[in-house]
Amino acid sequence: MTDTASHFHASRLLRDELAVLVAYTPIVPFEVLSRRLGLPAEQIVKLDANENPYGPAPAVSEALAEFSYYHIYPDPQQSELREALAGYAGVPAAHILPTHGADEMLDYLCRLFLRPGDAIIDCPPTFGMYSFDAQLGGGRVVEIWRTAGYGIDVDAVEAAVLASATGQDDGGRVKLLFLTSPNNPSGTWLPDDELARMLALPVMVVLDEAYVEFADHASRAAWVLEHDNLVVLRTFSKAAGIAGLRLGYGICPAWLMDELWKFKQPYNVNVAATVAGLASLRDLDYLHAIVATLKAERRRLSALLATIPYLLPVPSEANFVLCHVQGRDAQHVKRALEQQGILVRHYKKPGLDNCIRISVGRPEQTDRLVEALRSL
Repeated sequence: MTDTASHFHASRLLRDELAVLVAYTPIVPFEVLSRRLGLPAEQIVKLDANENPYGPAPAVSEALAEFSYYHIYPDPQQSELREALAGYAGVPAAHILPTHGADEMLDYLCRLFLRPGDAIIDCPPTFGMYSFDAQLGGGRVVEIWRTAGYGIDVDAVEAAVLASATGQDDGGRVKLLFLTSPNNPSGTWLPDDELARMLALPVMVVLDEAYVEFADHASRAAWVLEHDNLVVLRTFSKAAGIAGLRLGYGICPAWLMDELWKFKQPYNVNVAATVAGLASLRDLDYLHAIVATLKAERRRLSALLATIPYLLPVPSEANFVLCHVQGRDAQHVKRALEQQGILVRHYKKPGLDNCIRISVGRPEQTDRLVEALRSL
């Protein structure tokens, strides 16, 4: 072996920008927490990841059990699923791309649009995967912080996009603007007029509607047919209750669909997810009933949380409620609840300092949570 080879380490071949990449922090797996707490899974109240506590429709389990072709590769164009989604989302199937969770669509968009040095606009506090995927591809993240009520600072977004488009800033061009409605973790809605203002800008707007079924407003999916710079993201993880199977979809303008068909992995959506998605869409009465149940429970949860002296809940249109903790440490609250087998999400970062986020559960889970909060 030569001296050169003996001093070589393969890590030197990695891209330089990965040295500063911060890993995304996911929720600790359910089974790990069960072992850590020494509690059986059925005694744990899991309200930390915005999952649907009722799970999928019974028809989903039946369809998965009856399906006989798991040994066959899936349809790379997901034709049957796209047709079913067209009826559900109210847009032609030609504008829909199913993906391995909505996260896959985020990854595709960043890789399609961003060269090293190009930028996205992120509006924190919000979902962390937008900035993560941008940085993974060497992109920059321009942060336009939300207002005190977790709204979008539209004036600042306009200024940043226009400065980039006219070459007034020092970096690569801003190409993607990520918006979430309802926003995670605040649960706030982005009004139509503000979205329209940002769609008038020379930037690709990505509207994440992961929680839209729980909102008191309608989806903007059909806006894609009128705006060639809009992508809407949707998911089966929340309302349909199949987060573990990873099924999402993007609703995209026709010109972008042409590029995505060339770009995407051919078998990106597995057969089980497709079977479950189709079964969910065949039983919309169940889905709508569960959504109505969770919305009613959200209202009850918010009202009960407002009676806890040290909590200030934020009005929400999602299946969770963000609470500012006052007069005590939010992390201590989280840990005290955890010792009782109740899991909530804790935040300690700008815009979310000393906060907890509580997913909407079943009524008996709400009761147990509130009893524990009152006892602290």
